[in-house]
This record gives sequence, structure tokens and C-alpha cells, in this order.
Amino acid sequence: MKKFSISDIENLIGIKAHTIRAWEARYNLVPPKRTPTNIRFYDEDDLKLLLNIVTLNEKGYKISRIAKMDKKQIADLVLQFQADWNNDTVQVLHLSDAILKYDEIAFSEILSGCIEEMGLIKTMDLVLFPLMKKTGMLWQTGAIDPSHEHFASNLIRDKLIVEIDKVVKPVKDKPKRFLLFLPEMEMHETGLLFARYLLKKCGMDTLYLGQEIPYADVKKVVTAYRPDYAFVVLTSLNLGKDINKIITKVMDHLDIPLLVAGSLISEFDILVHNQLKPLKNVCDIVDFLEEL
Repeated sequence: MKKFSISDIENLIGIKAHTIRAWEARYNLVPPKRTPTNIRFYDEDDLKLLLNIVTLNEKGYKISRIAKMDKKQIADLVLQFQADWNNDTVQVLHLSDAILKYDEIAFSEILSGCIEEMGLIKTMDLVLFPLMKKTGMLWQTGAIDPSHEHFASNLIRDKLIVEIDKVVKPVKDKPKRFLLFLPEMEMHETGLLFARYLLKKCGMDTLYLGQEIPYADVKKVVTAYRPDYAFVVLTSLNLGKDINKIITKVMDHLDIPLLVAGSLISEFDILVHNQLKPLKNVCDIVDFLEEL
């Protein structure tokens, strides 16, 4: 049984610790358990219940009303809201629960429903990128296991590949060529696959190399393929302090403009260079492609 501190719960469900304590004090709602040395903790059932409570609260149910329900009533009511695909906060909570339980069927059904109702671009922007950012931070802090992140990342990767295959690439006169890759020490492909999807929808040509490509290989591919742009995505938290060094090293092996996206781009100050184009969010990427 996995144990969660109140700070773990705060990070997992997005509710402040003092709010959780207030629910406990006023309504005896999800009281924590205690170790033999009297340290407070929550177990996986408590986490599931709190996720459900937050979901109902997001839907407008007052905590005082929720506190009068039993666990089954709360769970049954939450199931009724699972099909509210346009509520991105609710879907992030449902996906988080599926990740914690390693529930592939539930995760895939929720993800497919979001894409069908919201479209892939909106799903990536409002649901999956926030979900993966949260998952990565929780892994770094030890609140969840690395296997949880790998579980979610691989399911998202599989879904993105399916969506890429569905795209009928429009005919475009003289389409631009893009080289897509992740530099050394960067393994998270979600953002790069999404970029490939957007580029294909716009009728661009792409050469997709994937993760952790050696810098020397990048130079060789540029010489052989002659792309108009290189595209990298940087999301690994352990790269944060060295992000400008990494960008500089990538550019040293290129003689073409470099597009850089990923969560790190919006969190750190990026060097200014006339051959560098930082893309801080999905809107930046879409706008850039529409202008080509």
C-alpha cells in the first residue's frame, strides 16, 4: 500500500493542504490515518475519494452536501460526469486516477473521448500537457513511481501515432522540410510527436528521428536531408538549469533555424539568437505554422 503525505495529496489533486484540513475539521471528510509514530498519511483509497470529491466540487457541488454522501454515492455521481469531455479539469482528474491505478482501459477511453469531442489540439493543450507536467513533477518528488509516468507516456505516445496516421496530408506547393528530434538526455516524445501531427496537417515534410539523438548524428542528417528548420522539444525537469547550454550545443551542429518548444521554454529565460525561435505554447506553434 502506497502512503501519501498531505503535500503529496496537494500536488496530486491541486487542492491546498489547508483546504483539505478544513474539510476534515468541519465535516470529518477523509480523515488521515496515522503511523505507529503518529505521523499522518493517506492511502490509495483516500486519494481516490479525494479525487472524486474534487471532481464533484468542480461541478458545483458544495462540500457540505458531498460530506453527507457515502463513498458509493460519490463514486456513482462522479461516473455520470466522466462524459463531460469539455471540462478539462475533470478529465485531468479522471486521467490522474487511471494513472495511479494503472488502468489502461479507463485511460484510453477517457483520452479517446476527449479527442473525439474536443479534437487533438485542444486535448493536448488543455488536458495532456498539464497532466504530463503534473505527472513529471510528482515523479520527481517521489509522490508517484517512475512506472506511473512511463505508463501514461506510452499510452499517449501510442494514441498520437494513431492520430498522425489518420491525417491526410494536404498537397502543398514547395512544402518546407522539418527535422524533428530530441537531443541527448531528452527522452519525452509526447511534444515532438504532437509537432509531427501539426506539421503533417499543414502539409509540411518531416523527418522524425525521435529521442536522444547524438549531436554528431544531427549534423550528418542536416547535410543529407537539407531541412529548412530543425524542431526540438525540451521537457525533462533535470535539463532546466542547463537548457541554454543544450540549445547552444544543438545550434552548433546546425546551419538552419531552430524551433524549440516544450514546458521548459516557458519556465526559463531563453537566449536570444536570430536563428532561434522559441515556441512557448500550442498557440505559438500553430501561429508559426500558419504564417509559413
